[in-house]
Amino acid sequence: MLLVAGLGNPGSKHARQRHNIGFLVADEIIRRYRLSLRKGRHHAYVADGNVDGEKVLVIKPRTFMNDSGRAVRSATSFYKLAARDVIVVYDELDLVLGKVRVQSGGGHAGHNGIRSIISHIGPDFRRVRVGIGHPGDRRRVLGHVLSDFSRAETEQLAPVLSAIAEALPILVAGDNPGFMTRVALLAPPPGRKRDGETDSSGAAR
Repeated sequence: MLLVAGLGNPGSKHARQRHNIGFLVADEIIRRYRLSLRKGRHHAYVADGNVDGEKVLVIKPRTFMNDSGRAVRSATSFYKLAARDVIVVYDELDLVLGKVRVQSGGGHAGHNGIRSIISHIGPDFRRVRVGIGHPGDRRRVLGHVLSDFSRAETEQLAPVLSAIAEALPILVAGDNPGFMTRVALLAPPPGRKRDGETDSSGAAR
């Protein structure tokens, strides 16, 4: 069994904020695999099902971001999961909007949700970092992460969320590089075209 935790802050006020991109990914996974979200016992909303033959539990903590570890620890303790069985999806300032990177282990790099999870289960879990871009000034970071995505950003992110959900079986199988490659192919960064895509003249580019 694997635990997929999408991070964010609960409540409608925060629903479309950049800091909540982990929740948006979790929602897309739940939709893609037709899971049913319910209020669970682990300080979280939970949904479970099978992804490519693997039992997967998806959670959205009902705690605020800086206390995310409490929900993750409750679920891992109940299901007797190790940190290596946990995949955490969250926002990353140091990646451009929509870029996705996966790593196993490491520090928290100043992210309070990751800091909290490390304090509860240690650092040896996988992280799916989804870029939200940097405002360019450290003094603007807090306002940036707690502001809503614009309409254009929401449209840009839609294929990325879909790609993460579609490529999830590769991640579940433990192939981090393969997952990143598949996501990049399904949702190319701006300026990059899918293989075989043509311009209006019919020439491949």
